[in-house]
Amino acid sequence: MWFLMAVLSAFFAGLTSIFAKCGIKKTDSDIATAIRTIIVLLSAWCMVFVVHATKTITEIDLKSFIFLVLSGFATGASWICYFKALSIGDVNKVVPIDKSSTILTVLLAIILFQETNHLKIKLLGTFLLAVGIFLMIENKQSKKISKNNKWIIYAVLSAIFAAFTSVLAKIGISNVESNLGTAIRTIVVLLMSWSIVFAKGKHKNLKVIDKKEFIYIVLSGLATGASWLCYYYAIQNGVVSVVVSIDKLSILVTVIFSYIVFGEKLCKKSFIGLCFMVTGILIMALGV
Repeated sequence: MWFLMAVLSAFFAGLTSIFAKCGIKKTDSDIATAIRTIIVLLSAWCMVFVVHATKTITEIDLKSFIFLVLSGFATGASWICYFKALSIGDVNKVVPIDKSSTILTVLLAIILFQETNHLKIKLLGTFLLAVGIFLMIENKQSKKISKNNKWIIYAVLSAIFAAFTSVLAKIGISNVESNLGTAIRTIVVLLMSWSIVFAKGKHKNLKVIDKKEFIYIVLSGLATGASWLCYYYAIQNGVVSVVVSIDKLSILVTVIFSYIVFGEKLCKKSFIGLCFMVTGILIMALGV
């Protein structure tokens, strides 16, 4: 059962990007992020109640709370940039860059937390992942100066903020139940995303959101929540290293569905890059 849940976690995580892309063709990405966060928040707190973690809220110390809040801000920034990148770029180009957060996370973990065990394996996996990402996003068109290439900036920022999310969360969640920590972080994301919507005056556009796109945005949030639920079950009952590796391979699901739904084909070089990425992920996850 735990293996099936791990596979479902990767499947739903892969669908998240597809549903999100479908929901932001006309809808502003900031509004989509804010709406989606409501769904994710409900899912996060459902997990808290399922594992009976509410009783530990009063046990959170000030340091943990501060770092959880900071992690929430980093998460919010990452999601906002990620949705913006998806709104103007191809899914099978944006997602690989977003996965590059793993590279920065590994490097920061080595520097800040002295996680040097299996260092050679980590560095090898990181190198293969970096090569794969470069092969998947580098093409002739990317060398042209175009407004459409702004997606690269947002995708890179998304990855950077995602990496800091992991580092800050690691510090903040050390003495906090993981699901409760996630729920607290999501509250921060919700406040941050809606503050941006109102600050930019975009709340006026809520009334004119395309109903079909609204459904896709909600589905994106539900997919994220479902992924978290399956991932938690798999982690609790299965082999952690295997679960993590399967979850990170959600990129395969995203690439397959981006071809089916949007017709985004991979060229030979991009396919080789995908193989490098998958190999790097497996080396880091299973080799450690």
